[in-house]
Amino acid sequence: MMSECHDKYSIRVRIEHLPEGVWLATSEDFPGLVVESPTRDEVLEEVPIVAQKLIESYCEHGDPLPPELLARAAATLPEVSEVEIAVAL
Repeated sequence: MMSECHDKYSIRVRIEHLPEGVWLATSEDFPGLVVESPTRDEVLEEVPIVAQKLIESYCEHGDPLPPELLARAAATLPEVSEVEIAVAL
């Protein structure tokens, strides 16, 4: 079965600080995505890199992507733009 690969995905990630002192990122959208780093910033930097490598591996081997991931493929989501809002306090 050939996987349905897109060029963009939106993945929700859970980030937690473990008692051992490291930060752990996992995703219900992408089972198997696990990133561990000593700082929260490093976890946030590594998640897209690891996710990209995993997706590329699935696609190169023709393996089906997890249905949770396909459901959140950015290609099926509306475009999002940044908007600046000035607030006077």
